[in-house]
Amino acid sequence: MIDSDLSSIAAIDILEEPASRRVRRGLSDTVTLTRRDLMVWFRNPAFLFFTIIQPVMFVLLFRYVFGGAIPVKVRGGYVSFLMPGIIAQSAAFASFGTAISLARQLQKGVIDRFRAMPMARSAVLLGRLVADTVRLAATVLVILAVGYAVGFRFQNGFIPALWMVILGVAFGVTICTVSAFVGLAIKDEESVGSFGLVWLFPLTFVSAAFVPVQSMPGWLQAFANNQPVTTVIDEMRALALGGPLTLHSWQSAVWLAGIAVVFVPLAVRAYRRAA
Repeated sequence: MIDSDLSSIAAIDILEEPASRRVRRGLSDTVTLTRRDLMVWFRNPAFLFFTIIQPVMFVLLFRYVFGGAIPVKVRGGYVSFLMPGIIAQSAAFASFGTAISLARQLQKGVIDRFRAMPMARSAVLLGRLVADTVRLAATVLVILAVGYAVGFRFQNGFIPALWMVILGVAFGVTICTVSAFVGLAIKDEESVGSFGLVWLFPLTFVSAAFVPVQSMPGWLQAFANNQPVTTVIDEMRALALGGPLTLHSWQSAVWLAGIAVVFVPLAVRAYRRAA
C-alpha cells in the first residue's frame, strides 16, 4: 500500500514537471541505472569471464576444429568467413543476460522498488539497454582481438570495418529488446534461460554464420536466406571483406527497425504490467 501511494505521488509530480526538466531527469536516471548495471557486471568476475570466454571458445573451435572441413570462397579463407558470424552469434547470445537479469529483478522485487521511487520509469529499460551496448561493444572488441590472433584481417579499409562493428553491436542491442520483453513477460529466471535457447539457437545456426547457405538442403535455404541473422551477417561480411553492400544494407536496416518497432513497445508494456 505504501509503495502504491509513493508511486502515485511520484507520477503526479512527474506530470507537473516541465517537459525539459522531465527529459533532463530521465537522462540523469538513465545514466544512474546504466552505471548500476555496469557495476553489477564488473563486480561479478564469473559473469564477466563467461561473457567473454564463450565467444573466444567459439572462435577457436570453429577456426581449428571445423575450419578445415568447411570450404568457402572468400578472401582470407574460413577465418574471414567465420568472424562476422561469430560476432553476430555472440551479440545475440549476450542478450540472455538482459532477459535473465530483468526476470531476476522481478522475482526479487527490485522492479517494484524502482516503480515506487520518484524516477523516470523509462530509465529502467533505457539504462539496461545502454549498459548492454557497452557490454556488447567490449565483447565484440575482444572477439576481434582473438580473430586477429588466429589470422582474420579486414580486407575493405578502416571505415567499413568500423561500420561492421557498429552493425554487430546494433544487432545485439536490437535482440536485447526481444530479450527484455521475454524476461519481463515470462518473469521466471530458469524459464527465461530455457526459452532463449529455443529461439536463438535455430536463428543463429540455421543462417550464414558458420557455413554457406548454399550447402544446406533447398527447403532449409529458404528459411536461412530470409531471416534477420543471415541478412545482418551478409552485410557485416561485405563490410569486412568487400562486396555488394546496397541490397543487404537496406534489408538489415528494415529487419532491425522492424524488430525494434515491435518489441520496444511490447517490452515497455510488459514493464508497466510487471508486478
